[in-house]
Amino acid sequence: MHKIPVTVVTGFLGAGKTTLVRHLLQNNQGRRIAVLVNEFGEVGIDGELLRSCRVCDDDEDPNHNILELANGCLCCTVQEEFLPTMQELLKRRDRLDCILIETSGLALPKPLVQAFRWPEIRTSATVNGVVTVVDCEALATGQFVGDLDALEAQRQADDSLEHETPIEELFEDQLACADLVLLTKVDRVEPQTQNRIQQWLQKELPSSVKIVPCNQGQISPELLLGFNAAVEDNLVRRPSHHDTESDHEHDDDINSVHFVLDHLFEPTELIGRLQSLVQHYEIYRIKGFVAVPNKAMRLVVQGVGNRFDTFYDRPWQPDEPRQTRLVFIGRSLDEKTISSKLTRSACSDAAFGTTESQPYPKRTR
Repeated sequence: MHKIPVTVVTGFLGAGKTTLVRHLLQNNQGRRIAVLVNEFGEVGIDGELLRSCRVCDDDEDPNHNILELANGCLCCTVQEEFLPTMQELLKRRDRLDCILIETSGLALPKPLVQAFRWPEIRTSATVNGVVTVVDCEALATGQFVGDLDALEAQRQADDSLEHETPIEELFEDQLACADLVLLTKVDRVEPQTQNRIQQWLQKELPSSVKIVPCNQGQISPELLLGFNAAVEDNLVRRPSHHDTESDHEHDDDINSVHFVLDHLFEPTELIGRLQSLVQHYEIYRIKGFVAVPNKAMRLVVQGVGNRFDTFYDRPWQPDEPRQTRLVFIGRSLDEKTISSKLTRSACSDAAFGTTESQPYPKRTR
């Protein structure tokens, strides 16, 4: 049987990887695509967001095609997490056209690609190409990532992480392994700034690696999936700063808190409350789904630092509780403190016909 082509999507936290994958699934042009997503946190918001795209047949469990690896940075848990998951996925190879892997913002692409040399995988799958997603708006401000503190928090919170590396070297590693660079958030900078950034990036890349501007993840599947690069056989030309690094340290003060709220929220009021929380507490990342009054669709909220993006992704299902689910990642976050300040901005229960109120959110397990 032929080898299943695998595309690896890498890039820093907040660069737009999940938006890219989501758009691809919604515009798959009949391709049967399986997705592995590397997510931090007990509540897999990104994984659930991808599952909502409904790429599977009506009678098929979407969890079979979209799998979440939530136990640490993928490049550092290849043997423990990635290998058994990949082996299970390959048992369904006759029902797949391709596989997409979305790494965490901390992942080094090369160790993951090297895993495709293992006998358990080599005969069944090949890395078709590595796509590196780069935040144009961040580069315009002289940074590699939109919120460096958020990326650092993600690093410190991952107990499995085996590489402690300067942000510049991590960025260079992601570029060095790329077959294509997608420049996101180009709509947030002036055209001349975008041109300047593209010229600088091209000097950092081999001439064969192209840079493609990408707005809201809207890119042709033919471009994203059609490299045929067999990357695992060509790693010598993809140098890494971190081929031998192993020592690392962790900050036990970094934590995440997770809420399931029965409250309904007006979007403007909620974003204002979240922005206030970010100002007063060391919160690096906020993401989740929101129940909005008199709205049949659920609202997706994603925040990095002071920047918040929202959109309605799908209608609430008839048997689905209309609850607000949020994840906060930061330093020394207290669940009760965040809860009390968050629920103060909620719409009153009485205004929407309910008779009970809940002073604190229920915590997911």
